[in-house]
Amino acid sequence: MPFANGTADFRSDTVTRPTPEMRRAMAEAAVGDDVYSDDPTVNALEADAAEVTGKQAAIYVPTGTMGNQLAVMLQTSPGDEVLVDERAHIRNVERGWGPAQAGVGWRTVDTDGGRIGAGQVDEVMELAGSLYPAVTLLAWENTHNLSGGRVIPLEVMQKTSKRARAHGLGVHIDGARIFNAVVATGAKAADYAACAETIQFCFSKGLGAPVGSVLCGPADLITQARHLRKRLGGGMRQAGVIAAAARIALRDRQRLADDHILASRLAALLAERWPGTVDPEAVESNMVVVNSSALPVPPDQLREALSAEGVVTSPVYGGRWRLVTHRDVDADDVERLVAGIARTSVQ
Repeated sequence: MPFANGTADFRSDTVTRPTPEMRRAMAEAAVGDDVYSDDPTVNALEADAAEVTGKQAAIYVPTGTMGNQLAVMLQTSPGDEVLVDERAHIRNVERGWGPAQAGVGWRTVDTDGGRIGAGQVDEVMELAGSLYPAVTLLAWENTHNLSGGRVIPLEVMQKTSKRARAHGLGVHIDGARIFNAVVATGAKAADYAACAETIQFCFSKGLGAPVGSVLCGPADLITQARHLRKRLGGGMRQAGVIAAAARIALRDRQRLADDHILASRLAALLAERWPGTVDPEAVESNMVVVNSSALPVPPDQLREALSAEGVVTSPVYGGRWRLVTHRDVDADDVERLVAGIARTSVQ
């Protein structure tokens, strides 16, 4: 359904609003000082997250970026490199914290939708630590944002992570949208998490909570993460107020299937009406990437016209126009978007 002002917002799943149930839970949450580990709602959320991912412990953090920072800082030393896909969010869209705050570089490989191969790990490690800097960590991203929400199959992650560990690397998963991968494949979150020492996922994207992410991993690493979280400015006090909404979001994670169905519907409508704009087979989760060169009118003109009709979309980057489905858009909003494109194309 559209927002209160009638807007249908396809920019990102980060725009979701807390549900009435979440708001009630936030208002009624039992709280304490989380820096002292005294907040019962945060403690319950961390226990929930650890259980779902099959890890020993978890720590609640304000953002996914901080969760990734903690994981990398705890498993590398300054001067090390982290092996990532060329288009990984952790490298490209997190404001350069890797070299700036952790003192690490990124050793990149080119992949199809973030699917790093075992052979690519072997190639990277041939010169790592000798002619090149040491590579000490492999970082996955699943689902893969900049490839349009592509899903990395579990068997790919299992095979490559096994090879990485044979080379002595640690493994981290930027699982901001890991439950989209779970819904798409039917695999368990714990199966994905078993491919790595640590996994981070977000409550404030498709899961729909207003704030927060969580880092899950071995108990000793999470204990260290509490110390480091405070250093980074992430020590929260009565955080149960927001953790209460996150618990509901995690409980209701299977509803992400609705977003996937809606994205597939949007992709099919666009491909049928304007061939070449979308490959429906490439839509694997809740993101639809449109080839802007195949649109009937220039994308900036189109976005301006849609915005005037209350349909908000992201800018076009590199000829790619990303549309994201989530809990706060529905089938009627998809029809509004498609109809708006059609009207603009005949003006």
